[in-house]
Amino acid sequence: MTIRYIADLHFDHHDIIAYDNRPFDSVEEMNEEMIRRWNRVVGPDDLTYILGDFCTGDESRWRQHLTRLNGRKVLIRGNHDDPGAVEAVRDLLEDAADYREIEDGGRRVVLCHYPIPAFRDHYMGWFHLYGHVHTAFEWNIAENAKRLVKNLYLRDDVCRMANVGTMVSYMDYTPRTLDELASQL
Repeated sequence: MTIRYIADLHFDHHDIIAYDNRPFDSVEEMNEEMIRRWNRVVGPDDLTYILGDFCTGDESRWRQHLTRLNGRKVLIRGNHDDPGAVEAVRDLLEDAADYREIEDGGRRVVLCHYPIPAFRDHYMGWFHLYGHVHTAFEWNIAENAKRLVKNLYLRDDVCRMANVGTMVSYMDYTPRTLDELASQL
């Protein structure tokens, strides 16, 4: 089993193509390409943490997308995730929560839709993965906070946090492992 991470898929969200400058001509093209890239790397026993903003729409749209994606899924809820839709598709998710602390290959990881520069044990080698900020100015704020903390402690193993938004260049609309994300932390 491999663990992967991704955020801000925004399935069925028409405005997100322009907002993120996504390289798709339609929401249908975007949906199909994100499903293709997901299924190319995620196997049936793999676990993917979706760090919020999965889908715009009702239960039927959520169900349609979740059933087409390989592997097991945990949703860390985001601000665009409709609570009613999330509850209606709980049978397709291993879990749904606002925040989780997990272990991945002996490493501790804090998962939240929102960036938290002073996350638990940020000075003790823990990792933090988040979404929400897309590639907007708020990502610059999170990256600047990360640099400030690293400079304060004069170490590279502190404040290891990364934006796993699907539109970020190193994500390339594909769920990534913690090892793949290491250079961004």
